[in-house]
Amino acid sequence: MKGRAATIRPVRIKRRFTRSAPGSVLYQSGGTVVLCTATVEPGVPAWLAGKGKGWITAEYNMLPGSTQPRKARERSGKIDGRTTEIQRLIGRSLRAVADLRALGERAITVDCDVLEADGGTRTASITGGFIALVDAVHSIREELPDPDRYPLRDSVAAISVGLVDGRVRVDLDYALDSSAAVDMNVVMTGRGQYVELQGTGEESTFGEDELGAFLAAARIAVGELTGLQREALGRRWPFA
Repeated sequence: MKGRAATIRPVRIKRRFTRSAPGSVLYQSGGTVVLCTATVEPGVPAWLAGKGKGWITAEYNMLPGSTQPRKARERSGKIDGRTTEIQRLIGRSLRAVADLRALGERAITVDCDVLEADGGTRTASITGGFIALVDAVHSIREELPDPDRYPLRDSVAAISVGLVDGRVRVDLDYALDSSAAVDMNVVMTGRGQYVELQGTGEESTFGEDELGAFLAAARIAVGELTGLQREALGRRWPFA
């Protein structure tokens, strides 16, 4: 295995991209662009009602013009398996750093709509979605059961990492992802705890040494992303 290339693609973050949602972020990583909006609604799903807890969920969608060839719209509640898996990952990742009881019985939905896809759409959705979530939480801060009990315990971000031509690469675009012998998505908190690992040997296997190299590269990259999240949120960054 050759040396590590642990450089993320250029990231641009624009908060307050739309006016109607309390949390709204246009997140760009290289050629991948995702619009993340977070909205708050009173009440929770029926199975959670009366338990004194809130809920955070996510929806993910790739717009027709985000890829070539055009991606057909998902209509009439018919969602393909990939979309379902990704939006569940986003929701799990955001809930992993949340104190749902501190929300009270209200639900926050983070919608991640891919405008342009060039690899890493799920990881971009998690990283940008967290920023939108913080802004949404800020909009209801005075309405929480205990305003001094913040509903988020840590930040969360995600990055792709893979083995390409014998070298560990991070933040894979479509070309790199297509040629990767092994690829992995790593979700981590700002304090360096793992939320989820999704690793697959596409045309190869990998051992503990390679796994260690993947995780080391991902840790560096997530650290960079956490810094960018903090910079984008400014005074609203909720952690010391």
